[in-house]
Amino acid sequence: MKAVRIFYDKTVLPDGAIVQMTIWQLPRSTSERPHGLKYSLFYGGPDGRIVGYDNEIGKGDHKHIRDVETRYRFIDVETMVADFLADVERIRNEHDE
Repeated sequence: MKAVRIFYDKTVLPDGAIVQMTIWQLPRSTSERPHGLKYSLFYGGPDGRIVGYDNEIGKGDHKHIRDVETRYRFIDVETMVADFLADVERIRNEHDE
């Protein structure tokens, strides 16, 4: 069995920035992905990623805020999406100041 995409959403904001979220259910959990999910959450534009959450093999759950990568403590999908959108909102508000 292959990974199955269980969620996808892409929004292009009025300023051209993109918010894109994709989550896959894996056929089984692994030590790096004990929750059994693979995910990629992206906020950025033509110049690249500004905020990103993912769990690339070899790195585990982590997030990117601009050029800084830090570990992310995955609790559940709802919390992760809420945390991601809060980071996007915070960055967008910084840009407006």
